[in-house]
Amino acid sequence: MDWVSEKDNNLMGVESIALDPENPDKLYIACGTYTSSKGPNAILRSDDRGKSFKRTDVSFRMGGNENGRGNGERMAVDPNNSNVIYMGTRLDGLWMSNDAGIRWHKVKTFNQNTELLNQTVFNNNRSAGIIFVLFDKSSGIKGKGSSCIYAGVSIKGQNNFYCSNDAGATWLPVPNQPKLFNLTHGVMASDGTVFLSYGSNPGPDAMTDGAVWKFNTRTKIWTDITPVKPDPGHHKAFGYAAVAVDARNPDVAIASSFNRYGAGGEDIFVTKDGGKTWKPVFTGDVKGLFDYSIAPYVAHTGIHWLFDIEIDPFNSNHAMFTTGYGGHETFNLTNIEKGLPTKWTDVSLGIEETVALDMVSPAKGASLISAVGDYGGFVHWDLDKPALQGNFTNPYFSNTNAIACAGKEPNVIVRVGIGTSQDTGNNIGYSVNGGKSWQKASLLPGADSKGGQISVSANGKSWIWSPQNEQAYITQNTGITWVAVLGLPANTPVVADTENSNVFYAVDVVKSVFFKSIDGGKSFNRSKLNIEDSNAGEENKVDDPRQGTNQLYATPGKLGDVWLATLNGLFHGEKSGAKFLKTGSLEQVRAFGFGKAAAAKAYPVLYAVGTLNGIQGVYRSDDIAKTWVRINDDRHQWGLILKITGDPKVYGRVYIGTHGRGILYGDAE
Repeated sequence: MDWVSEKDNNLMGVESIALDPENPDKLYIACGTYTSSKGPNAILRSDDRGKSFKRTDVSFRMGGNENGRGNGERMAVDPNNSNVIYMGTRLDGLWMSNDAGIRWHKVKTFNQNTELLNQTVFNNNRSAGIIFVLFDKSSGIKGKGSSCIYAGVSIKGQNNFYCSNDAGATWLPVPNQPKLFNLTHGVMASDGTVFLSYGSNPGPDAMTDGAVWKFNTRTKIWTDITPVKPDPGHHKAFGYAAVAVDARNPDVAIASSFNRYGAGGEDIFVTKDGGKTWKPVFTGDVKGLFDYSIAPYVAHTGIHWLFDIEIDPFNSNHAMFTTGYGGHETFNLTNIEKGLPTKWTDVSLGIEETVALDMVSPAKGASLISAVGDYGGFVHWDLDKPALQGNFTNPYFSNTNAIACAGKEPNVIVRVGIGTSQDTGNNIGYSVNGGKSWQKASLLPGADSKGGQISVSANGKSWIWSPQNEQAYITQNTGITWVAVLGLPANTPVVADTENSNVFYAVDVVKSVFFKSIDGGKSFNRSKLNIEDSNAGEENKVDDPRQGTNQLYATPGKLGDVWLATLNGLFHGEKSGAKFLKTGSLEQVRAFGFGKAAAAKAYPVLYAVGTLNGIQGVYRSDDIAKTWVRINDDRHQWGLILKITGDPKVYGRVYIGTHGRGILYGDAE
């Protein structure tokens, strides 16, 4: 899906995936990140295993990154008629297509009861809607379709499991069903038995209780087969995230826990007798083993968020599960029956689904240092291999919001973010050896200072931190003391001149204000932003402040040389920002950065994510923005790009930080 444009960025959140049981080349993807988004929602369909897609925009809303995003599977293809596809939605009921996903209409006879639909996106009481559809293949005739269809709804205290016995014409709740919890997953075994997992919350908001049941569709008998009963009144509170069944043996199933941190840790339970007895994979007498050799950075994260587990339909020894940091698989699942440990290996070399909040490419040393949402960030010494040392330590961050490198002392690097439970309250760290090792700052400026933006003087001695929702502070002794910066409003990013350690800059494009410090960042003088732009001001409001728009950029190795990226183009600052002149032909700039010059002592190469002649793209200029060449194409757009920077050590090398597609790098051909 790298072809997705910024305009269509909402499609980067995938709500559901479906395969045609009769044609392995056919793939369907339901795309939509947030139900509140104004962006498009669409069903993508492929006849060549995802190499290319055709698209149908749909009116129903999706929330691929909302609560319940691990539930499923919402979309399913009828195994007896590949033209029939059903899709369960969060807020808009059940939908179906009779022409293999080209056109969709609502199933008006499915009367879904919903709760709290007007709550905020991540409200932990909100229903996740219709989370799965199951076809009973034995109920149909090849080429005509299945008459028996089941649908599960993420709702508790009410009917949540429905059945149609007339090919979707009418729907009724299945009698005697459990109603205590939200459904999280449902799968049908080869003998018609439906295995269902439940939690007190759709997840990933915390669950405190849950269960696993099975329903015999032939006898209509329900059986509670919960592997381990949670104890919500004590520390053993947890729920169940997912369930899967062996396609070759309807009595073999696996179920995964969720939020079981106080009861021995997350686990997968295996049954070979239809749920009468279960054996734990990781917390029993014989514990599963992990092989982190291909992705050592996940060794300390622990397994969590096990919202999808699968048994290979062609190999009962092969099972997989997901976590928030990648997937794991085993090829000896049946070792459980023999009293032997299973071995689990990472399935991915790198993490694709990450949000790059900031990036620095130092003038010497590491190729790149990344600030990553949910996973801290990394020092990338080898761009083609995982960072062996793992994500940042001393301190650990869950989010690294910003990184800064001293212009004349590239070994000095400072990062700010949000500490993890392992390092609570340690929200700033620094390195004096180019990222080889890190230290915690002595103190925080405020008890809750976190996130925000960081700037480091050219000599590396002065740091200005603008924490989230706080005024800016300066330290000149690695955080032993912090002093409030004078004359600078809260939440205003600061940029250091790369040559003069006494000079810092800041700007508020919307309010047309320019700030400059000549006393090492202790105080700022404000003046009207002198910009060659008749639309400066309110016209420059941005939708996502994490992008590089409305920000200043100080040119490496150039005294008093600054650039301003805006929605109305690119502006070059004369005399340390005394006036900003429109430069080049870019109509909009979403992100901006510098790279190594094409020749010795030449001006640095410029990189930009923006619009030129109406075409959104990634551009490079070798002539100080006089001309630009597009360096990506329509097949490589990566949705929303937040950051871009070149490498000062390699001409033509550029790093692109995306929202959800990780960080990519490219070299000039």
